Amino acid sequence: MDALTGRIEGPSSGQIKTLASMLNHGRYAEGEALAHKLTLLFPYAGITWKMLGTARGLQGKIAEALEPLQKAAELLPRDAEAHNNLGNVLKDQGRFTEAEASYRQALELKQNFAEAHNNLGNVLHDLGRLTEAEASFRRALAIKPDYALAYNSLGGVLKDQGRLTEAEAGYRRALAIKPDYAEAYNNLGNALNDQGRLAEAEAFCRRALAIKPDYAEAYNNLGNALNDQGRFTEAEANYRRALEIRPDNAAAHSNLGNTLKELGRFTEAEASYRRALAIKPDDAVAHSNLLFTLNYNRHDVSNNLKEACRYGQMVAEKVGIRFSAWPCKTQPERLKVGLVSGDLCNHPVGYFLENLLAQINLTRMEWIAYPTDNKADQLTSRIQPYFAAWKSLVGRSDEAAAKLIHADGVHVLLDLSGHTAHNRLPVFAWKPAPVQAAWLGGFATTGMKEMDYIFGDPVVASVEEESHFTEAVWRLPESHICFTPPDVALKVGPLPAWSSNVITFGCFNNLAKMNDDVVALWSRVLQSVSGSRLFLKTKQLSDPALCDAVRRRFAACGIPSDHLILEGHSPRAAALAAYNRVDIALDPFPYPGGTTSVEALWMGVPVITRRGDRFLSHVGESIARNAGLADWIAADDDDYVLKAVIHTSNLERLAALRAGLREQVLASPLFDAARFAGHFERALWGMWERRHSNPE
Repeated sequence: MDALTGRIEGPSSGQIKTLASMLNHGRYAEGEALAHKLTLLFPYAGITWKMLGTARGLQGKIAEALEPLQKAAELLPRDAEAHNNLGNVLKDQGRFTEAEASYRQALELKQNFAEAHNNLGNVLHDLGRLTEAEASFRRALAIKPDYALAYNSLGGVLKDQGRLTEAEAGYRRALAIKPDYAEAYNNLGNALNDQGRLAEAEAFCRRALAIKPDYAEAYNNLGNALNDQGRFTEAEANYRRALEIRPDNAAAHSNLGNTLKELGRFTEAEASYRRALAIKPDDAVAHSNLLFTLNYNRHDVSNNLKEACRYGQMVAEKVGIRFSAWPCKTQPERLKVGLVSGDLCNHPVGYFLENLLAQINLTRMEWIAYPTDNKADQLTSRIQPYFAAWKSLVGRSDEAAAKLIHADGVHVLLDLSGHTAHNRLPVFAWKPAPVQAAWLGGFATTGMKEMDYIFGDPVVASVEEESHFTEAVWRLPESHICFTPPDVALKVGPLPAWSSNVITFGCFNNLAKMNDDVVALWSRVLQSVSGSRLFLKTKQLSDPALCDAVRRRFAACGIPSDHLILEGHSPRAAALAAYNRVDIALDPFPYPGGTTSVEALWMGVPVITRRGDRFLSHVGESIARNAGLADWIAADDDDYVLKAVIHTSNLERLAALRAGLREQVLASPLFDAARFAGHFERALWGMWERRHSNPE
């Protein structure tokens, strides 16, 4: 500053042009060096600090860029670009509230600043304020209609609101403006994947990589498209490539874990989830994935409980102020029940839910659906009329979702996911309803203190095993599940052994459940029942490499490949029809079948199951007992083999059981929806009455 005139001395226009040219041509290190020199020569010239911060930001030196950009904003209070640039660095550091303030300051100074509107939209998106974010992107596009970056950003916020068709249109508009836009190709692939258009999703991810070969996020999304197509080996390779490029990509570590789980490599899967959590300790999705996968290994129950409690503590710490008062009526004529699920469609959860809803007394109960995923199909259409309201949680932050549920005055809020996909357990941490319970989708504790109850039955959750849960156990008197008969015209066929002259055992469960202990035991069964075969049918067996791996695993146990029948995924009707080629189903362990076991029984196929030591591994026992097949429950490995031998030694008896089994199970607690609905209604009212008589 000139002492006589008070004028701020600054660099010449030539120096500024030189510096700008360096930055525009990618010579960032040279630009940083020149800008730093100019700040020393002209410490009160805001332009020099702005360009120093910009040069560092362009090199990814986010922490080093902050101070010069703060100084620039201080020295240039009327410079909108300086405030915008500061907002970018604050956003990159995760300081979203401060970034928002900087962007808004920039827009106060320059209302038609399209880039600042777009940047504000991005930080609002990060803050979960999706409606405001969308408005910012649309303002940017009103100012600058050919702004490809804003169309891409708009696509992202529309996708997160579940508006996938609109998101797709946004990405395609971005690509029409900028055909070499790798990020838009990647994001379009992601949106198509969410629509189930997997081949198209794969193609667009590959186009992104053709433009930008070191694009970690595109490798991750390509892995997702391949994983969802059942091409697990290829998916694994792409996740690993993403992690070679960006070892700190928590999402890729978690997704790799999912694929390793499908491949039955549980120890590696657990390690991948733990790496994701080391990078992002509050990643609720990765933590749920870990908890789900722990069920496949024979971990001690106390180990799983401790891990679940860590999850519960983590989500609790992210809550602001928990609800402690609720607007629901204390003495209602109709109990208002909220149902949170991402599986209100053709999915096992939907199959177990549909008949219950049809039998519930709607004069005594009002149901509100809170879907966490927007996928819908014929089952969705059938069950929607049973709900008084259908309010999607897609695109809502946990806090916003909790506020919505709280405002609806729900008495009892049910989680139907546990730690499975699309769960919104963190919403329950806000305690949006006075009574909260877990049912159906999960089969172990949530680990959350805010979850009051977990539904069980006398077999899956005995009094002796109550210590396995952070929730109180509410036992339904017979079965904790009730299945909806498949909506297919399919008769039970004759016993296959009559025509084939060999016994065909079968299992249509996820191949991940077939651990080495299961392979060893099933091999003993095949060796003990002369000439018998094993028919495996599941999604992983669409992959020839995985079929070869299965053959090798059984060969190592002395079972030749011609004793195995391996088939991949089929539509539901065809999969059910395949049970007409099975004499007896074999249940895996410690993760037994649920839907597959009940479907087998409906198709006349009895299931040999093994006694367990926790909720999940008791499911097969509960199904067998409620089906009237207690003599099909094995106490241990030797008993499992013995039961296979005994039940195949008299084909007339096995054929008679098959012929009457559908009628038998349809009359049992497993299918008697009216009976189950009565138990379920009494349970929900009982929970409410206990809460009302013992308020906290």
